[in-house]
Amino acid sequence: MLALIQTILLAIDIYWWLIIASAIFSWLFAFNVINGRNQFVATIGDFLYRVTEPALRPIRRFTPDLGGIDISPIILLLILFFLREFIRTTIAPALL
Repeated sequence: MLALIQTILLAIDIYWWLIIASAIFSWLFAFNVINGRNQFVATIGDFLYRVTEPALRPIRRFTPDLGGIDISPIILLLILFFLREFIRTTIAPALL
């Protein structure tokens, strides 16, 4: 059972970094630092969008419009942090 908990925590950690990478990529793309016409860059952007958008879309429906500032990644990171700590401090010790 401990292996399952560790695998779930690892998946949460990987998704955490994918959200951060997606936010950084969107900033670089918005400020024209990277070339969106490059096929490799477009592939990375498409991958990050497809991985993170299903989790960010429901949060965006409930957050207010802040004039171009998207706080949904921050909210999702807070949710993932809470979930990770809940599993690590509450569920994992109960199974040991």
